[in-house]
Amino acid sequence: MSSILYLVHRLPYPPNKGDKVRSYHLLKHLAQRHKVHLGTFVDDPDDLAHVDTVRGICAGIHVARLNPLIARLCSLRGLVNNQPLTLPYYRDAELQAWVDQTCEHSRIDAIVVFSAAMAQYVPTYAALPVLIDFVDVDSAKWSQYAAQHAWPMSWLYRREGRLLLAYERAVAKLATRSFFVTQNEADLFLRAAPECAGHVAAISNGVDAEYFAPEHSFASPFPAGEMPVVFTGAMDYWPNVDAVSWFVAEVMPGLRAQIPTARFYIVGRAPTAAVQALAGDAVVVTGTVADVRPYLRHAAAVVAPLRIARGIQNKVLEAMAMARPVIASSECASAVDAKPGDEFLVARDAREFVSLVTAVVAGPERAASVGTAARNAVLARYSWDAHLAGIDSHIAPSAEAHLGLL
Repeated sequence: MSSILYLVHRLPYPPNKGDKVRSYHLLKHLAQRHKVHLGTFVDDPDDLAHVDTVRGICAGIHVARLNPLIARLCSLRGLVNNQPLTLPYYRDAELQAWVDQTCEHSRIDAIVVFSAAMAQYVPTYAALPVLIDFVDVDSAKWSQYAAQHAWPMSWLYRREGRLLLAYERAVAKLATRSFFVTQNEADLFLRAAPECAGHVAAISNGVDAEYFAPEHSFASPFPAGEMPVVFTGAMDYWPNVDAVSWFVAEVMPGLRAQIPTARFYIVGRAPTAAVQALAGDAVVVTGTVADVRPYLRHAAAVVAPLRIARGIQNKVLEAMAMARPVIASSECASAVDAKPGDEFLVARDAREFVSLVTAVVAGPERAASVGTAARNAVLARYSWDAHLAGIDSHIAPSAEAHLGLL
């Protein structure tokens, strides 16, 4: 059994949003095989209640508090230092001291880093194997944001994309292995960083198909007689805000003309003021819910109309696991290993969203057929353990070599 230092930018529990789903399952996978020392941040006070749960999984843990407002102000140091703003946002002296002490006193065999920002904590003096899970090419996300915003934010996002890419390339070049959530993301990175060829691989997301199972019995959260169309996700995340705003403006009028009882449910924590303003007769904004599964289980359709989407969307896999018909944008669909038209549906524009949502809402047989095929696709292709096994071969041999056993 090896000792692993695992660095994550957000407490990997509860697994209630995209990055935390992946980081939690990676933690769980590592802890079943190794002693894990976790260094992480808490940026949501509600997560403090879950620290002891994570502590019970780990051999050691350090949790740094992060106030998003203060962190944003601190990130402005990057403008002076010619750094991506992401790095000072996640910089904490006490966490760095804990990392240094842990590497010095706990005989760490390998370091696993989740997200590029946490690579800044990797000790430069220690010749340890380092595995980085970038998940997505974050620099490309910021560059996409630039195209969607006016100056000065467009300039700021473009700058972040450029400087963060340079940082991603630098740390990937030094890492033993770097991982991305899809082969498309890995290929995108390699086109920008050809010097990293041979040291980059894809590890797909998975889904807990027992937890997200249609057999669970839930009371419907929806009034009788309406046709609920559901979107799930963290509603302070700009791509999600953009997605639901576009769907309400461009799709809902046409959908309501076809099905007057259709109602769009935006289900997720921390809705911004812009999201809350969407609420009305045709739109419900729930805010945080105790369990997202009843909303998925009783949805007439689940939509993922993201126009900016990096990697695999967990929201899509979870809805498919619940045997619901999913209609996704082309941007979302490209990362999903499923058959368009059979296991999920793909809409290229507002007109196709109206047409496809209408078809499954008004046609229960079609909805059941797509939902059943979706569930089967998840069971066949999206096991967490099967995907995360891809990291094991890079940890065990590396750790043994570090200990002088090879």
